Amino acid sequence: MSTATSLQEEVAKRRTFAIISHPDAGKTTLTEKLLLYSGMIHTAGVVKGRKGRKAAASDWMTMEQERGISITSSAMQFTYKDTIINVLDTPGHEDFSEDTYRTLTAADCAIMVIDASKGVEKQTRKLFEVCRFRKIPVLTFINKMDMPGRDPIDLMNEVENVLQIQSYAMNWPIGSGKAFHGVVDRRTNECVFFMRTSAGGAQKADILRIPLNSTEAKEKIGQQEYKQLVDELELLQMAGNAFTEEDFLSGKVTPVFFASALTNFGVEPFFDAFIHLAPCPHARVATRPDGTEVEIDPIATPFSGYIFKLQANMDKRHRDSMAFIRICSGRFERDLIVKNHRTGREIRLSRPHGMVAGERATVDDAYPGDIIGVINPSLFAIGDTLSITGGFNYKPLPQFQPEIFARLYPKDVGKRKSFDKGVLQLSDEGAIQVLKSYDRDGDLIFAAVGQLQFEVMQYRLKDEYGVETVLTPLSFTCSAWLLGDIKRFEKSSNSALVLDRFDRPMALFSSQWEKQYSMKQNPSIEFVDVLV
Repeated sequence: MSTATSLQEEVAKRRTFAIISHPDAGKTTLTEKLLLYSGMIHTAGVVKGRKGRKAAASDWMTMEQERGISITSSAMQFTYKDTIINVLDTPGHEDFSEDTYRTLTAADCAIMVIDASKGVEKQTRKLFEVCRFRKIPVLTFINKMDMPGRDPIDLMNEVENVLQIQSYAMNWPIGSGKAFHGVVDRRTNECVFFMRTSAGGAQKADILRIPLNSTEAKEKIGQQEYKQLVDELELLQMAGNAFTEEDFLSGKVTPVFFASALTNFGVEPFFDAFIHLAPCPHARVATRPDGTEVEIDPIATPFSGYIFKLQANMDKRHRDSMAFIRICSGRFERDLIVKNHRTGREIRLSRPHGMVAGERATVDDAYPGDIIGVINPSLFAIGDTLSITGGFNYKPLPQFQPEIFARLYPKDVGKRKSFDKGVLQLSDEGAIQVLKSYDRDGDLIFAAVGQLQFEVMQYRLKDEYGVETVLTPLSFTCSAWLLGDIKRFEKSSNSALVLDRFDRPMALFSSQWEKQYSMKQNPSIEFVDVLV
């Protein structure tokens, strides 16, 4: 078998995706059930890390396990029915949306988890817009059908009206709330009934498939409920949207699945459909030095990839920083020497790791779509393009204007060295921004997109670096990067002029009104909210 053929086969087997949702919609539970059904774990833990319970396998950070929320992206690889899955579990909390946006760039498709009782929520809308902007196809998983919820047709309509995308129900629920016990597979016209096998969905649910038009199905569902079910399916057939794979991959339609991740009802049929619907890794757009765009073919182009995430102290025994690389083309082999396009330096990628819930496993080779972690000896930055051939750069990752600002000091001045090391690593990760005064040395301001980022920063400085800190909030509420002749910038009385870590000038404002006023007073300066 030729190298090209084997590479093509490896690419065809891979599915790399992110799971997006509003907090508490069940995203991390669904990730854990993927591990259960793939055989990676034999008993699913309850996600909320309450005393005496297991924390979710994808939530490796101590604070995540204590709070029962995902606050950092994790990447895992495993095999599900001969398909190699690369799943990116992303933070749901809006304070960590920047980390989620960066992670989405590494995904070829997304699973959007929606709470059946709440519908399309604020953070879901934001994340879906990122998928639309990056042309990432989206599958919709309507979760918590075992709880009291809204009418399925209303939920479908809301997806269409709020997100402005057509929806197509791949299955349809049989019952709801406590009476939810199956779905109708619209492709096969079968009833798929589920039987609970353990408390809390710790084990796989048993499945029974029966033709919808059979006497057994009518008896199992009940006469009145069966008639309502058939009426709803006829309505979908007459008034619903059509579904084609082409429309899905182009982002025109989202396939919708109804299920309960907690009880495992509907989970296995969803995963089976997913591995057939989701795209394998494909060509990615990059930019040449002259500004022209070029498509990087995953098979024809030798190894290339880019760094979408840095994470320090994933393993406290190692006390190092891990760089996460999305492989975009070619075969990766251990000890491969690549060029960092930003610095021009050649780097040997030794001891590469695959990740499962924070546990490292050394990998000898990897392929397009895979996510690998390599030790970062302060040589990598988020967005760096790595390759063998050089001559192009993948699109830069977005950086968002911070909205919350504070000063931060170590309680014990003797811990200053550890404090400085921790702050440097956290800013390298993109979790916080460290700003310095434009005209005063040593005067630092810490900035974040959301308040929870500061809480995590203080927690991690104490937990990982042994430094307790004092946080003093500042009155600034918005900001903008400034492009143009900064010497001509007229600063308003309540604003501040600072430099970010790359010495790019930025203005901080106490209100949106002040920001708008400053824009009028400085027509020659461009105010930028998102750097791309």
